[in-house]
Amino acid sequence: MKRLLPILAISILTLAGCANTAPYSGNVYSGNQAKTAQNVTFGTITALRQVQIQADSRAGGLLGSGGGAVIGGLLGNQVGGGSGRQLATVAGAIGGAVAGTKVEEATNRITAWEMEIRQDNGQNVVVVQKADQNFQVGQRVRLIGSGRNVSVAPY
Repeated sequence: MKRLLPILAISILTLAGCANTAPYSGNVYSGNQAKTAQNVTFGTITALRQVQIQADSRAGGLLGSGGGAVIGGLLGNQVGGGSGRQLATVAGAIGGAVAGTKVEEATNRITAWEMEIRQDNGQNVVVVQKADQNFQVGQRVRLIGSGRNVSVAPY
């Protein structure tokens, strides 16, 4: 069991970071956006700030907290004997669940750009997307899409 514990811990923590972060990129389109006309407007980046996007977990947070609880409980069960062992197991499970949740949240955080863009029509908009491209203040860009589905691309 002691040999299995590190393998189990690594496996669960690896799976905890399995959020799909691709939709936050300006280079990725969803299936329903393909083969549909998109609005295009042009503008200039007036402000740029690096931010974080907290991606949703595919497992709804259960993998981190559940996996952490199992690992913590197994570790707690290695301590003491009798009722002390039971208390250590419970404390380990609770502590592991909290730690696993924090690990999952941290692995599902994505570096992003918050871009304030002055459109050619004079309107200012802010778009947040994954920081997988280099942008600069003063750069001309295209805004593709509308409403909740807007991507910024270099012009």
